[in-house]
Amino acid sequence: MTGSTTAKRPYLLRAYYDWLLDNDLTPYLVVDAFYPHTVVPDDFVKDGQIVLNISPNACGNLQLGNDKIVFNARFKGIPRDIIVPMGAALAIYARENGDGVMFELEETYEREVERSLGDLVEQPASFVEIVDKPQTIKTATSDKPKAKRSASHLKILK
Repeated sequence: MTGSTTAKRPYLLRAYYDWLLDNDLTPYLVVDAFYPHTVVPDDFVKDGQIVLNISPNACGNLQLGNDKIVFNARFKGIPRDIIVPMGAALAIYARENGDGVMFELEETYEREVERSLGDLVEQPASFVEIVDKPQTIKTATSDKPKAKRSASHLKILK
């Protein structure tokens, strides 16, 4: 086989969703709330994740697309639009018995995170650059900046 294949996650998610409903089970979706472009109510996020009931009784206008999951639901009586990029979907399972699947990491979604975060933060090259970064100060008598090292609050343990 040549070339790259499409991600498996949206197909597996739709298959499990249908299977859960066909067996009168309640589908719960586990979401990485910090994944780029995820829109979920922050009040219900715990340890960076949120569990969403995506049964037809709990949400409206559910769209299980290839790129994202979109629906609306009420949280504490307030209507909210929910957007879950497919890379943020970590698992789908039945509330009643825990049967379901945890999705494997896929390169497609890892690249998406790198693209989204790459422009936001320039990563330091080394630990020394983080801890012992010299600060420059201009003085009134000289136009040249002088390096001043401040005491670090971090300790290097050996």
